[in-house]
Amino acid sequence: MGFTIYPAIDLRNGKCVRLTQGDYQQETIYSDDPVRVAEEWIQAGAEWIHVVDLDAARSGELVNLPVIQQMVQACEAKIQVGGGVRDFERLELLLQSGVERVIIGSAAIDDVEFVREALGKYRGQIAIGLDAREGLVATHGWLHTSQVPVEELALKMVEFGAEVFIFTDISRDGMLSGVNIQAVKQVAQICGKTVIASGGVRSLDDIRQLARDGISGAIVGKALYTHTIQLNEALSMVKEGDHY
Repeated sequence: MGFTIYPAIDLRNGKCVRLTQGDYQQETIYSDDPVRVAEEWIQAGAEWIHVVDLDAARSGELVNLPVIQQMVQACEAKIQVGGGVRDFERLELLLQSGVERVIIGSAAIDDVEFVREALGKYRGQIAIGLDAREGLVATHGWLHTSQVPVEELALKMVEFGAEVFIFTDISRDGMLSGVNIQAVKQVAQICGKTVIASGGVRSLDDIRQLARDGISGAIVGKALYTHTIQLNEALSMVKEGDHY
């Protein structure tokens, strides 16, 4: 099974930013031109781009949709998008814009019937976002924490037909503290599906360990922007099977 690296582009007010642990008060702006950032990742060899619409996740507003559409039109890589997808209108708008995969997070808690129907209709184009704060699912741009354990939600989504999951340990996101590999492995073992790790990826060793443990991919954000990881090196390592 191949391992996929997903360079991350978080959008807020049309700009490419990074938050620390999902805190909207701890924002660093890396670029005023997210499309150009995506093109740079693709030039380095990326086959996928991971995009999060932070405004939509928090308020539901589609202020970044034009940027996402420009990204799809300008980029040859596949694009997956998450943030504020809580109904069919938003889901289908993104798919019709050419987005390859849409991530559903909060709705898996708030509107189970919508997610069940969405997976029934677009199973191959949906990923379920499992955002964990101390083992519990966080929603709405991580502003709220539910009482639902991550593993419980994962199993319910598997019943509905989910094939792809993105697991994020919020405490590690943007911290360059290393991936919570044990938690990612646990989710992968429980659901038996494709699991992509997110949050805290800081080194080639993190990527190597995830690949060795059978995880399907990793979303890399801050480590790329701070040049802690060079994307072309990481992609070469994965392609050459250096993790085995």
